[in-house]
Amino acid sequence: MTNHITTKWLGNMAFESNNPSGLTIKMDAGPENGGESNGLRPKAMMLSSLAGCSGLDVASLIKKMKLEVGEFQIETIANLTEEHPKYYDAVTIEYHFHGSNLKEGKLQKAVDLSMEKYCGVAEMFRRFADLEIKTIFHHK
Repeated sequence: MTNHITTKWLGNMAFESNNPSGLTIKMDAGPENGGESNGLRPKAMMLSSLAGCSGLDVASLIKKMKLEVGEFQIETIANLTEEHPKYYDAVTIEYHFHGSNLKEGKLQKAVDLSMEKYCGVAEMFRRFADLEIKTIFHHK
């Protein structure tokens, strides 16, 4: 299967990129790099992609396992190297589950399945970064 994405220069430092969903995303640099901050930063979008990919897996497993989760969020904290080309060499992914009836074992299994078996973005990240996974349960 091949993905084909078109990314068009909008002038100055801004770009617009399409997606198989039919939606587009705008990217831009900050003023410190000649941009106007009118779009998302490309490297930071990689962290959103990582969280989104794994989050979709976990949400699907929550549904399949019929688990009760009030809220679920993923915090992605990455270290950017100082030398060019700058890249993420270490990433911590925190899964936060909130609820009054959290089944910790099953939720941990959902996270493990995503990170070890299903999430292709995590597999790509493993090629260049150390990943640390944390699961945090907030019982109400």
